[in-house]
Amino acid sequence: MVERQLRARGITDERVLASMLLVPRHEFVPEELRDQAYEDHPLAIGENQTISQPYMVAVMTQELQLKPSDVVLEIGTGSGYQAAVLSRLASAVYTIERHQSLAFIAHTTLREVGYRNVIVICSDGSGGLPDKAPFDGIIVTAGAPEIPHALLDQLGEGGRLVIPVGEKMLQVCKRITKHGGRFETQDVTGCVFVPLIGKFGWEI
Repeated sequence: MVERQLRARGITDERVLASMLLVPRHEFVPEELRDQAYEDHPLAIGENQTISQPYMVAVMTQELQLKPSDVVLEIGTGSGYQAAVLSRLASAVYTIERHQSLAFIAHTTLREVGYRNVIVICSDGSGGLPDKAPFDGIIVTAGAPEIPHALLDQLGEGGRLVIPVGEKMLQVCKRITKHGGRFETQDVTGCVFVPLIGKFGWEI
């Protein structure tokens, strides 16, 4: 997976590649789909949600440009796989999932696999986690109709927000970097994610 799907397609951050080599993706996939765990496509995990394809996980993680001391917020825990990858690159990961069943499974899997620096919260993640801000990195694993100002407000100086933005069925992954109180936006790649549901996303 790492050599053929990631490195061969332009993922160059060696820390990201090492993290994805070490995180057991099959542990975060429903048992009946584990034979597909390392294939390069999304997989259903219940509640009409998916675990993202490995390549997209790598792209978004690389765009975060994480340092070992960074504190990260993830919106959309899903199975917990993205949080596990982040946990090997940052000092702490807060991850928010709106579906209680998925939050419970993700929390359990992360603990069983040994990722202790991840805190799973069940809530509307579209507004972020202001009581733990500022964050060095924020990653949103669901498509938003626009960039939520609530998340921009929670970036620290030099912080990066990586988020898919666009229509419900087609988005552009963007990286927004905070510099001196201003925000620099860069388009990364086209993508398709499940919708970001919540106060600062799409309505249910």
